[in-house]
Amino acid sequence: MATTDGTTARSTQVPAAAAGEYRIGGELPVNRMGFGAMRLPAPRWEGPAHDPARGVEVLRRAVELGVNHIDTAAFYFFEDIAANDLIRKALHPYPDDLVIATKVGPGRLPDGSWTNPADPAELRAAVHRNLRELGRDHLDLVYLRFLTTDGPGGDRFATLAALRDEGLIRHLGVSSATPGQFAQAREIAPVVALQNRFSPLTREHAELVELCAAQDIAYVPYFPFGGDGAPDLETLRRVADRHGATPAQVTLAWLLAVSPAMLAIPGTSSPDHLAENVAAAALRLDEEDLAELAALRR
Repeated sequence: MATTDGTTARSTQVPAAAAGEYRIGGELPVNRMGFGAMRLPAPRWEGPAHDPARGVEVLRRAVELGVNHIDTAAFYFFEDIAANDLIRKALHPYPDDLVIATKVGPGRLPDGSWTNPADPAELRAAVHRNLRELGRDHLDLVYLRFLTTDGPGGDRFATLAALRDEGLIRHLGVSSATPGQFAQAREIAPVVALQNRFSPLTREHAELVELCAAQDIAYVPYFPFGGDGAPDLETLRRVADRHGATPAQVTLAWLLAVSPAMLAIPGTSSPDHLAENVAAAALRLDEEDLAELAALRR
């Protein structure tokens, strides 16, 4: 099908299972092509609002295409549209194989402004908020989301570990973590997933990608396209043309090729764009492609 940039996308009916499977924490099987819910309420934090009905459509279509790993957060909202609410409306009662991951740490007020990093009491409240909004009695995976102003955060991660011991959380992860924060969290409780920035152009966490693969810890990159959509780079376009794909699909295929522990969670509010993203699950890059893409970075 034709895309907005005039290129031709690969088949849009490819299931997410084509990317292969990974077991989060050694026990939660998910297809490596998942879905990120951040873009469902609005394209940016400041809006404008997306159509909630289309968000519900996207979520249901994602599950139809085999997506069984959805990443969300209670702070993914714009005005009265919230990602968690859309997920519950679209998918509850949830399929048995669906893994929903969420994040706690920063807070956002009803007007959309950010608060300081959550303290232990606020983290507990955030976990209960996610349980309530998603309509679940436990959360599959909860990340402690660090901010640039955060210190080590050991007491905060210990709070989540205690909630895990209470049965409210099944597995723990960290997000936007420095190597030091990641290491400290692992001293407190098992960390099964790391969600940091990573893309063909932003590879400052390459060593953590390798560490996660060696330790069987999922690496879940956010902003897989660098944060502003697939970059318009000649190399990406050249590789995409060879495969009859789009630069965005090549970017997702590259992520999956970088590490067997990499889980892609591209987000969108468009059913057609969703199908294009999922179709990248079947795209296999060869050594020539990977060598060309290896030279890309800011």
